Amino acid sequence: MSQVQPAERKPVILSGIQPSGELCLGNYLGALRRWVELQDDYDCIFMVVDLHAITVRQVPAELRKRCLSFAAQYIACGIDPKRSTIAIQSHVPQHAELTWVLSSLTSMGELGRMTQFKEKSRKAVSTDAAVPDVPAVEGGGASQQANAALFMYPVLMAADILLYQTVGVPVGDDQKQHLELARDLAQRFNHHYSETFVVPEPFIPQVGARIMSLQDPTKKMSKSDDNANNSIALLDPPDAIRRKIRRAVTDSETEIAYHPARPGLANLLTMYAVLEGKPVEQVVQAYSGRSYSDFKSDLAELAISVLEPIQQRYRELMQDRSHLDQVLADGARECRRRAQRTLSKVYRKLGLVEPAR
Repeated sequence: MSQVQPAERKPVILSGIQPSGELCLGNYLGALRRWVELQDDYDCIFMVVDLHAITVRQVPAELRKRCLSFAAQYIACGIDPKRSTIAIQSHVPQHAELTWVLSSLTSMGELGRMTQFKEKSRKAVSTDAAVPDVPAVEGGGASQQANAALFMYPVLMAADILLYQTVGVPVGDDQKQHLELARDLAQRFNHHYSETFVVPEPFIPQVGARIMSLQDPTKKMSKSDDNANNSIALLDPPDAIRRKIRRAVTDSETEIAYHPARPGLANLLTMYAVLEGKPVEQVVQAYSGRSYSDFKSDLAELAISVLEPIQQRYRELMQDRSHLDQVLADGARECRRRAQRTLSKVYRKLGLVEPAR
């Protein structure tokens, strides 16, 4: 059972995005825009989860640059540092410390059943995600080549969530399994050592939660896609946005209608509806009898108009590095304070000796 939050405090919401690839329209419509709405009613913590990103080999200079860029884009999209806490995950060492504790409560079988681990370990066979210079175990399959961090990824995610007594986590369908593990670990620790962690719940918006690839609408739009034409980056210039939407996959029909059997058009209609803040049915009605080219042209201009102020604010933030650094320093300080409060309680209940003060 979840602990009751004090009446004077807002319930805690936490979410984060890996600093890989380029933040895209799918991230904005499925996550960032929702985060902005949550700020009024919740105590929000939004992280750039760089420790999760190193399950795949990174170029150090590029990783540092992306971490700062992602933080600036959070703010540009409407995350207010005065109302929410923004931090880089590696700036809070308690995340790694609680991960080790939670790993003692997690079975290898649980982690081996994670769908994302299975998928990504297969991919690791031919990428730098595999352990460098270590041959695969004969007959062991792809999982024998994947690095241990990839295997432990869900435990780190659980630590991210549980450190802050998080009530809700805005997640997509692909992360629900990881959140379920966090819930199990919270309940497991509470059972063995007494009530300590809030048991978190998922926040999954019903509209716009899953924006699909422009070229393959059976797959989710990804910021890390190798094909840049599959997604619209938040920082794409107008001409690139027009070109990508003009080339987006639809079908051979002529009538604009929303139907799951027509995933390309359905995806574009969903994008339009969420950007405009209207039901899909109204968008379909507005384009009744009109051509695909008219619809795509209007969708491109709508996307450009939504992204233009975000891009302008982003440029201002990146030109004022001292302000961005201060936001991240303040966020890390607040996260460390809150995380240490939880970790000290955990260590005490485990029977570990508290350091002398």
